[in-house]
Amino acid sequence: MHGSDCVSGAKGRYRLTLVTGLLECLFFAGVVFGWASLVFVLKSDGYFSDLCVNVTEANSNMDVGCSAQDKQLSLVFTVASFMNNFLTLPNGFIFDHFGTMATRFLAIALYTTGTLLVAFSSRALALLFFPALSFIAVGGILFLLTNIQVGNLFGTHRSTIITLYNGAFDSSSAIFLIIKVLYEKGISLRTSFLFLTACNVFHLLRTLFFMPKSHVPYPVPANYKYGISCGKSASYNLEQCETQQELNYASDRSRNDRNIEPLETNDSPRTEDITKKDSSFKSCVLSWFFLWHLIWLSVMQLRHYLFIGTLNPMLDLLANHDPAVVSQYTNAFAFTQLSGILFAPWNGLLMDRHKRKALNPGETENEADLRSSVLSLFLTSLQCLLFSVCATVPLLPLQYATFILQVLNRSFLYGGNAAFISIAFPAQHFGKMYGLAMSLSAVVSVLQYPCFTLVEALGGNPLYVNLSLTILTLLTFIHPLNIFLHCRRLANQRGSKQSMSNDDSSKREASL
Repeated sequence: MHGSDCVSGAKGRYRLTLVTGLLECLFFAGVVFGWASLVFVLKSDGYFSDLCVNVTEANSNMDVGCSAQDKQLSLVFTVASFMNNFLTLPNGFIFDHFGTMATRFLAIALYTTGTLLVAFSSRALALLFFPALSFIAVGGILFLLTNIQVGNLFGTHRSTIITLYNGAFDSSSAIFLIIKVLYEKGISLRTSFLFLTACNVFHLLRTLFFMPKSHVPYPVPANYKYGISCGKSASYNLEQCETQQELNYASDRSRNDRNIEPLETNDSPRTEDITKKDSSFKSCVLSWFFLWHLIWLSVMQLRHYLFIGTLNPMLDLLANHDPAVVSQYTNAFAFTQLSGILFAPWNGLLMDRHKRKALNPGETENEADLRSSVLSLFLTSLQCLLFSVCATVPLLPLQYATFILQVLNRSFLYGGNAAFISIAFPAQHFGKMYGLAMSLSAVVSVLQYPCFTLVEALGGNPLYVNLSLTILTLLTFIHPLNIFLHCRRLANQRGSKQSMSNDDSSKREASL
């Protein structure tokens, strides 16, 4: 009876894992992207104000004369956003080789260190923000990385769950808005971050009770169990249970591979398909799929990072240095971030829509997944183009539309990135491929700092930089086009093969 109780509680555990993971991503994982709200607090507390040496007490107009302070605060975010992505590669290797539990313990350690450094920072110790924000960023992306696999528990809704978690990650940037509002009500920055530190108990409990020691396989085997359950320790279940399920999973995949015939003609050598299950990590990295996906991700991410990192000085310029107006628009931007969790699942639904229909004759599940990703990738590029155009126009009221397009596009971007990598490449390389994509895109994102310097050199007018990035965004449309052409080639091969098969059948019947 005890064993049957465990089995009957599996679905309930899946749901609890989903909900608690959603809360983790919503309140902790991506808080660093609410940087614009925290900048307002840091300026009020005088962080890096010692750089404002040219500001006279008589004029006391800090917003006009403190470009050096803005530049230093922008550098803090640039470093944190770079580390957030660049370290995803080694973290991906850790996740693939050491499993979920070890990766989450690392995430908790980094996040705790970061929040404590912020809590004990001050105007005199403003430089603590460089390591602090980086630790929080890296810890947060590790929470997201380990939660993405939860989508495997829900089969046909896999992409929807993945994009939902990424939407929650985006919405978590509103936490810094809450800290800003509390600060205005008299709650100090130290108190808020000590509370975030205490919340790491929640992450620890999730690691022990609602996450596997190794990984969640896809598809999930029958009676799959993980975490501390049924009065047993995690090690008791996982060492014995997960090993058997991984063997079953490998057997299922091997059997599926034998049932899938390669799409090739008799007079041409077989070309390697990167979606094949036994593809090596090297072949995945050197594929055209990965190259164009990397460009797709890097260009749009650079656009978003530059927008977030320069939002406060940009609003300050458009508002004619009125702190009340800047605060109003900063709050509006932060509030729109909350809607990321509402926008993101629509991207997953686009990618999962084919699962409710029968596959085309001869079509594999993986090919159907790829075909469904084309519309998602195209819409994400289109959103980024519209967002970039709105951000380029120097009209303050238009920035409300920019905020909405930004959060919509960001939700689609990161959810679509994780979902596409899970579709296009073998599961055993997911952590490494995801990490490599984020790391290489981080190298590109460093360009935001010279872009910010260029804006300063142009007298604070970002028009030409924004125009250049808008034109660069057009490159991202090549990725969905490449996937579309790939799927059409496969469909044509299937059609040719079916036609040849029908001709052979007709000839055999005629000969009889």
